[in-house]
Amino acid sequence: MACPHATGAAAYIKTFHPEWSPAAIKSTLMTTASEMKIGDLFAEWGSGAGQIDPTKALDPGLIYDLSEIDYIRFLCKASYSGTILSIVTGDQNTNCSSISPFGGHDALNYPSMNVQVENPHSSTTAAFIRTVTNVGPEKSTYKAVVKAPMDVKATVTPDTLVFNKVNEKKFFKVKVQGPPMEDTLVLSASLEWIDSNNHKVKSPIVISNMVLPIGI
Repeated sequence: MACPHATGAAAYIKTFHPEWSPAAIKSTLMTTASEMKIGDLFAEWGSGAGQIDPTKALDPGLIYDLSEIDYIRFLCKASYSGTILSIVTGDQNTNCSSISPFGGHDALNYPSMNVQVENPHSSTTAAFIRTVTNVGPEKSTYKAVVKAPMDVKATVTPDTLVFNKVNEKKFFKVKVQGPPMEDTLVLSASLEWIDSNNHKVKSPIVISNMVLPIGI
């Protein structure tokens, strides 16, 4: 039943913010969701960003937005090209060589950050580049708060974002470092941007070991 509930919540938000894109609406549902303690071995893979709160999502403070070109950059990063890329985009003139790369581990301005471990016997490092748009008060200052287990390190640069107008955009970088994960499936952390107006913009950070043990 999660899908119809999320669809209804998205439609509810759209009535208040008709100018918001689908990506912006998804962002506000994710970043204002409440953490779920479900005891799932797969952590965020089992609960997602959390339990959505449509009323709270009407005023997220910041949003992670995406345009068509952002999705194309992501496909180029994922090695889509030529005919396959044209089929996905519906445009035969789409060419990765003519699109400037966004950078970062995933090349996508998404509200969550996921690192897939390539070698579970060695440590993992990844850098994410994100852009947030101010949809709250004109004058807003947000501080970064990272919550992570002792063996996971996440640093945010800059760790303070100062906005002077609505719809102003700010860039930041998150560097994530994790330990070897021979016996661990998922390690979870989070980044919250917090201001003085009770906005808490939360992004899950997940390091996942996709080499699953026998029996899982």
